[in-house]
Amino acid sequence: GMESGFGSDFGSGGGGGGKLDPGLIMEQVKVQIAVANAQELLQRMTDKCFRKCIGKPGGALDNSEQKCIAMCMDRYMDSWNTVSRAYNSRLQRERANM
Repeated sequence: GMESGFGSDFGSGGGGGGKLDPGLIMEQVKVQIAVANAQELLQRMTDKCFRKCIGKPGGALDNSEQKCIAMCMDRYMDSWNTVSRAYNSRLQRERANM
């Protein structure tokens, strides 16, 4: 099941005579790529928003800096969600056509 965590299904053979399902492998690869992309995006988003919002690096963020960063990240996440929604619906279309 999914709840056992990614990768734990590898090597179990799944009753399929021990041969791995290429479709399943592709899915897992896609998931890992998506995760890597999300981490990179988060990193870029943090860099960009901090540079944009923080005039002088100090010990603590003041109120306006916090607001600015929150807004900046919201906008970033909106575009990220739009992209991943489009990506997911494309995946589902491809699966339906298989």
